[in-house]
Amino acid sequence: MAVLPIRITGEPVLHEPAEAVTVFDDDLRALVQDMFETMDLAPGVGLAGPQVGVGKRLFVYSYVDDDGVHWRGVAVNPVLWITPPEPESVEELDEDEESEGCLSVPGLRFPLRRSQGALLRAVDEHGEPFEIEAHGWLARVFQHEFDHLDGLLYTDRLVHPWAKQVQKAVKKHSWGGPGQSWLPGRDHPEG
Repeated sequence: MAVLPIRITGEPVLHEPAEAVTVFDDDLRALVQDMFETMDLAPGVGLAGPQVGVGKRLFVYSYVDDDGVHWRGVAVNPVLWITPPEPESVEELDEDEESEGCLSVPGLRFPLRRSQGALLRAVDEHGEPFEIEAHGWLARVFQHEFDHLDGLLYTDRLVHPWAKQVQKAVKKHSWGGPGQSWLPGRDHPEG
């Protein structure tokens, strides 16, 4: 297994739709293991293929819910259904409960309204289908990682004033162009 560099916003693979996985072989299973190792070391609760420079529709996740259940797996070629999120206004967003971050926008966290429920249908690294009905933060993790597969970062969904704050942070760190990454276990990027 190997720790993979995590691409930072501006890398083209992060901003374009990923392609379906068509081959389920040892190379795919090795990539999945490398993604788990990278996510765990970062640390994170999810990591999508585009974040490690692979423009394929897959993500790994690892999250312990409020009941102590450890949700850990890989979703390949996922389909995600969500219930519509509640309409938001800046005053309604709870910065403690609704803030999320992203390993591709390291060190920054901003509030974002997400759906409280999601239904994930996908296959694993062996091509075996599965389905998970998720609620709360697990639903948020799935929505966040699924967005990566469509070329979206959570920062693309932010409303004012946080959208402006992330633009300033990207400029301050000279992010926003190709060729930037960080390596968990070696680098410690700050927002």
